[in-house]
Amino acid sequence: MSSFNEYLKEQMKDPEFKQEYDALEPEFAIIQALIDARKASGLTQKQLAEITGIAQADISKLENGNANPSLRTLQRLASGMGTSLKIEFVPTANSGM
Repeated sequence: MSSFNEYLKEQMKDPEFKQEYDALEPEFAIIQALIDARKASGLTQKQLAEITGIAQADISKLENGNANPSLRTLQRLASGMGTSLKIEFVPTANSGM
């Protein structure tokens, strides 16, 4: 196990830390899905930028978690990668649904 994973495991014992970390999970999931889809499509950031008209620097910021994309931007990226965007609402464990 890496030292980061050990550190994270220890920090997750703190309820406040875990709550904040868990709150960021949807954002991390979107970032990872974007990176995975781009790589699966065989495109570099530069190629995706050329296809979508979105600056490569902006794609990089999105993939690094330094920007919050709009729905329109996500749709443009999906289209450029030959995919479709699907967003869904799912019940949480404590929602009673």
